[in-house]
Amino acid sequence: MKYLKKFFNFWNIVRIIAFIILAVVLVFPFFSMLRESFISQETGNISLTNYLEFFRYPYYYKTLFNSLSVVIAATIFSTLIGLPMAYITTRYNIWGKPLINIMIILSLLSPPFIGAYSWILLLGRNGFITNLFRNIGIELPTIYGWSGIVLVFTLKFFPYVYLFVSGALKSMDSSIEEAAENLGVSGIKKLLTITFPLILPTITAGALMVFMTSLADFGTPMLIGEGYKVLPVLIYEEYMSEIGGNASIASMLSVIIIICAVAILLVQKLIISKKSYMMSSLRPPKVTKLTKGKRIGLTILCVVVAGFAMIQQVVVVITSFIKTKGPIFVKGFSLDSYRMIINKLSTNIKNTFLYSTVAIIIMVVAGLLLSYLIVRKKSRVNSLLDILIMFPYVIPGAVLGISLLVAFNKGPILLAGTAWIMIISYVIRKLPYTIRSSTAILYQIDPSIEEASINLGVSPMKTFFKTTARLMAPGVISGAILSWITTINELSSSIILYTGKTATISVAIYTEVVRASFGTAAALASILTVTTVISILVFNKISGGKGISL
Repeated sequence: MKYLKKFFNFWNIVRIIAFIILAVVLVFPFFSMLRESFISQETGNISLTNYLEFFRYPYYYKTLFNSLSVVIAATIFSTLIGLPMAYITTRYNIWGKPLINIMIILSLLSPPFIGAYSWILLLGRNGFITNLFRNIGIELPTIYGWSGIVLVFTLKFFPYVYLFVSGALKSMDSSIEEAAENLGVSGIKKLLTITFPLILPTITAGALMVFMTSLADFGTPMLIGEGYKVLPVLIYEEYMSEIGGNASIASMLSVIIIICAVAILLVQKLIISKKSYMMSSLRPPKVTKLTKGKRIGLTILCVVVAGFAMIQQVVVVITSFIKTKGPIFVKGFSLDSYRMIINKLSTNIKNTFLYSTVAIIIMVVAGLLLSYLIVRKKSRVNSLLDILIMFPYVIPGAVLGISLLVAFNKGPILLAGTAWIMIISYVIRKLPYTIRSSTAILYQIDPSIEEASINLGVSPMKTFFKTTARLMAPGVISGAILSWITTINELSSSIILYTGKTATISVAIYTEVVRASFGTAAALASILTVTTVISILVFNKISGGKGISL
């Protein structure tokens, strides 16, 4: 009896429930999709036919090369922009650092397809800048295709590198660089041989985030790809085809994109495992004071780069107030676009905030309980739990959507077409970020506080809820706010899972852009932008003005 009581304590029950839920909503859908990828459409039997077709037909394997081409290019360009930007803002006394940070963060925390849509308005065939140059006899290169996708990805995702590297540079030990300077190594040579190699794990982590996010993105290539197909778009088209979707081919493509993501993750781990990067942070580097000329020049450079990244939100907000006549913007300002979305798309707005709120509540509760298990109750079983929770990190949204539909489109658990399948997809995709922020704050809480409470006769469970959970709350809520921002902007899984009754703002923006209803799309996007800004302000308030870091 005593053994049963010990086994069925609160934390063991939490662990068992967590494994059961993850088995149902993550493991089962993934293996259902994996099994589906081996089902031949012709015979219905398990075979390698689908995989052989992928490597036999250029239509399929060229799409993989297209994906890798834009993603690698975007990762390189993002690193080339984010790395020097981080160095300049952390090491030099340029003006307006808080403003530059907010501009860069705001550009990151909005859906990339809004960036694509903004650049269509600026550089599309009938874009504002395109027409401006056309009037003086200059024809600008097209925004559509490979170059447009890379441009949007680069401006959207370089903040990952910027935020990762900024954090590393601020906590770096300055004595190492000072020793190098004493030995005659300075300037660019010091950066390339000392500073950047020391923070290589952080640089590769930022680059990895760019790679993963670009690889998973559906909206940008769908809007401005125009025939330049990448894997997420092909997966969507195969599954949602008007002439009858092919779930087996879509599942096969999903497995291939997961293999690519895992392979890159392993490469990054291999690169950083070859050397030791440990150092003390007792002497953080000092900010270098620049001459007035250099200070003005570097400030202008950073503001221009941050401005280009943030221009998407500015364009969206301004165009939401411009009058439209069908797909064309006309002279004058009005609130017609907002009136139209309130009358026609209010359900999408309600769904977005309802689903995201429910998802965030689940994530906060899960973040508190599961992070405590992972950090304070270390074991092999809990390490496996951590791996399962982090697995969606390498699963693109469209792939997750398809796996959930393959698993839950028939009994015994029928969720396809319901609000719950949308909420589940949001929780699965965003929970890893909430868990990471929760574990980070828990590592900073001294276990002796809990021990003192238990020694005073308070039960471990009561100690957790009355003491530890309260101390964790700011970190958990801060992480949840960031998850909230990415959830309201989620498109790639929503576009697979939605029905007429469960469509969200992101889905509505996408469909409105496809229909050339640019005014209503801009108004919807502006709602997301304003919500994102308010959420960032709330985050800063809760985190004590520490700002967003990754």
